[in-house]
Amino acid sequence: MTPSRTSPLLQGPGCTCGSEPGDGVITKRTLEPRHTMRLSRFFTETPLSLGEHELPEAQAHYISRVLRMTEGDALQLFDGSGQEFRGTLLEVGKKRVHVQLTESFAGQVESGLRIHLGQGLSRGERMDWAIQKTTELGVSEITPIISERCEVRLKDERAEKRQAHWQQIAISACEQCGRSVVPVIHAPMPLAEWIKHTEADLKLVLHPVAEPLTSHDKPASLAFLIGPEGGLNDAEVAQAQDAGFHAARLGPRVLRTETAP
Repeated sequence: MTPSRTSPLLQGPGCTCGSEPGDGVITKRTLEPRHTMRLSRFFTETPLSLGEHELPEAQAHYISRVLRMTEGDALQLFDGSGQEFRGTLLEVGKKRVHVQLTESFAGQVESGLRIHLGQGLSRGERMDWAIQKTTELGVSEITPIISERCEVRLKDERAEKRQAHWQQIAISACEQCGRSVVPVIHAPMPLAEWIKHTEADLKLVLHPVAEPLTSHDKPASLAFLIGPEGGLNDAEVAQAQDAGFHAARLGPRVLRTETAP
């Protein structure tokens, strides 16, 4: 019985079938080139330079126990200065990871527009979501705003813990999205204090009954105020306008506080 020829469906560009044309036996497979996978990126608070560095214990645990990376694996680090560093793992242990950084270059994803977001303080995951997504979108600073309709009240130690938690969310978002500069997450601040001290070329406050946002001359800096889940009341909007903020809306629909940015 003559062996059946290999189906044309199995003879894609990634394989060579048979030693002679028409042979039905697969003797060799030639892999097509593949795109290089993006390197794992990690933030470190320690200023970086070319050469050997030891990473913090928390990162060592993540690299060795979660990602299961090993000696010789490539990775990318950044320290918030705008520079990126590439290198390889020299030593991988449960609590110690050493890297050799061999290349540095300037990050290319930062916006030329500096944006300071005043984000109305909201509950739990909504605030986390707002900080994560606005970091991905490129804001430079975020201040949680305490206004009349805020349902969250943070004081002293609890406020410090939440601020540290939000800063870590911003760091993780930068690691994921490719930003080389981590936005500053300020401590929660009363609305009146924030609008009094915030300076920017263009200052906007979102309000559902304001006129739609129109074009402006391109500013170098922007302050953007968004209310909490219950929104800003009329007196707070008027207070912001008295401080130089322009009331605006983004469209006909009312957005959630974590979606508006």
